[in-house]
Amino acid sequence: MSDEPKTLDPAPATTRSSTPSPAPAAPAASTGSGPGPWVARLVVVGLALAALNLRPAITSLGALLEEVREGLHMSGSVAGVLTSVPPLCFAIFGITAPRLARRFGPAAVVGAGMAAIFAGLAIRPFASGTAGFLAASALALMGIAVSNVLMPVIVKRYFPDRMGTMTGLYSMALALGTSLAAAATVPMTEALGGSWRTGLGVWAVLAALAVLPWLPLLRDRDRDRAGKSRAADAGTAAPPAEPAPAEPPVRITRSRTAWALGVFFGLQATGAYITMGWMPQIFRDAGVPASTAGVLLAVTMVMGVPLAFVIPRLATRMRNQGPIVVALGLCGVTGYLGLFFAPAAGAWAWAVLLGVSNCSFPLALTMIGMRSRTGAGVVRLSAFAQSVGYLISIPGPLVVGVLYQHSGGWDLPLALMAGLLIPQMIVGTLAGRDRTVEDEL
Repeated sequence: MSDEPKTLDPAPATTRSSTPSPAPAAPAASTGSGPGPWVARLVVVGLALAALNLRPAITSLGALLEEVREGLHMSGSVAGVLTSVPPLCFAIFGITAPRLARRFGPAAVVGAGMAAIFAGLAIRPFASGTAGFLAASALALMGIAVSNVLMPVIVKRYFPDRMGTMTGLYSMALALGTSLAAAATVPMTEALGGSWRTGLGVWAVLAALAVLPWLPLLRDRDRDRAGKSRAADAGTAAPPAEPAPAEPPVRITRSRTAWALGVFFGLQATGAYITMGWMPQIFRDAGVPASTAGVLLAVTMVMGVPLAFVIPRLATRMRNQGPIVVALGLCGVTGYLGLFFAPAAGAWAWAVLLGVSNCSFPLALTMIGMRSRTGAGVVRLSAFAQSVGYLISIPGPLVVGVLYQHSGGWDLPLALMAGLLIPQMIVGTLAGRDRTVEDEL
């Protein structure tokens, strides 16, 4: 792929653009050609399979959390720590994604991420204690972390003129994988003998399949490197079709939009991981059977399948994404209030509303792609916003676990979840303004 390393290598910024332009700059501008047909198809398949694997490691555990707690002799507080491990790993390992992408290429890093997910999910069922279980989970989550950061980058590199469509595609696949794991884990566990270890380990098969599409892309990148080397030896280089836009300075922390995106990402991630980790337990404590609780979580997750495709396309057609942020936040507030007052009676309605609210995730990914003009800017903004966001989200599931254990119910945790949506709507509105980080820097 001729444009991949070119957009990742930093280019010296000689001029600063004074005209805001929310539309992304196509990588093809510097090479004169886009991806070949087979490369484009392969990337589409790779994106879809990778996205399918970005959440089953988490939602399958949520569906069997009570069985895992009993099998590994965990307290409620320790289980809260377990549900906080995903955002911690995403924050720690996600920040390494830009450096890895510059050195090896984003396709290679995502392929390695899928391999790490497979290894972690295959090893985790054999853990005999909490420490081993956490270590295997961290390996899988490391692969998810780098892939999380690089998904918007790959979309910007390979499909700069179809960002909304392709972001919607992998967001839809991500939601499908999330809901599939939530709904199918308990029935599969029962069908395979009733062991939670088997129910968790079966998802390693899907991860193994996701490695395959990325392998041929390594050869494509090697061919691009060879072409650049031959051009350098000959002392020639293809002139760019238009001046390359300056990438944002290294100190992206000076951008208010970057910070708004990071906080928005963190607050929506807090709600998402609390939902994935604890929602089945909320319903089970309200008298809902375990299998039905898993299906309710699946309903929440499956709402993201159609909406994750629609919302990014809608967002790219709007100059300001604030109204979408507020609409999604209000759905979440209504859902949490419903769980507070009538968790079992209106269970299906609350599951649907929370599923709509959780579509703040594809919206955040779309805004990351829209808030920078260049590929290099997107990779830095994506790493910054997601790392800051996941750091912010770490205490949420743990606090909910502690409140649940010490208060003896869900009133306080649900009040906390609903309250966090207010600042989420505020910072999301700020992040949705029509500007780029280059304008602010």
